[in-house]
Amino acid sequence: MITLHRFLENPFDDRAIGLDELLGFSSDHLARMIANNASGELTARITGTTSALTLVQDSATDDQTKKAIRKARKQVKDAFRSSLIGEIAKVHAAVVAKFGPSGSEVAECFPQGRTIFGSSTDDRLEQHIETMVNGVTAQSVALGAALVAQAAALSSGWHAVYVQSESSGGNATTTQDAKRLARENLQLMLFLNLLKLAEMFARQPEKLSLYMQQSLLEDHPAAPPVPPTPPTPPTP
Repeated sequence: MITLHRFLENPFDDRAIGLDELLGFSSDHLARMIANNASGELTARITGTTSALTLVQDSATDDQTKKAIRKARKQVKDAFRSSLIGEIAKVHAAVVAKFGPSGSEVAECFPQGRTIFGSSTDDRLEQHIETMVNGVTAQSVALGAALVAQAAALSSGWHAVYVQSESSGGNATTTQDAKRLARENLQLMLFLNLLKLAEMFARQPEKLSLYMQQSLLEDHPAAPPVPPTPPTPPTP
């Protein structure tokens, strides 16, 4: 029988996992959670992972790592924005179902319709989301607290990923202890995410690849050099 203690060991604490691999895996994993969170069950894990990843990213001082961080943050932002369209549609459908397509309450929540959320620039998107949140909140008695919370989560989620994407990476004054603690916290968040996925998909190990790409944690040695082509012998 497999030792049960093994399931309480954090595989992300493995010292063989380098910082670049950890950041690459975490960014990809976060983007996947955001894109596959239709039920909202992973919202708390997304929030915790976003915070933990930001702390590690902000402690990086290496220029190459900073470039990777900027790329990863943009990836997370784009993934969130892509999933946002579907989540906005759910809120819109709930409002329309309650008040009818011509109801003034629909115009209050979505004064420019739904298409604005796809066509708006990043820096104006938060304003449109806040307008929706304010409208839904004003109609909370009719719409219910769950929909208000759902709309508010979209606002806080977008704000978090947008601020990260826009901010510059790196903080040269971060102490070694702070860097270590930030990394350990991220490793813990990843482990808690793994346990959450195990809870959600018990006896369905094939589902894990939808959220975690283990290959990103592994070293990828360079391919062996291709031997030079031997010269063609001269024609006699």
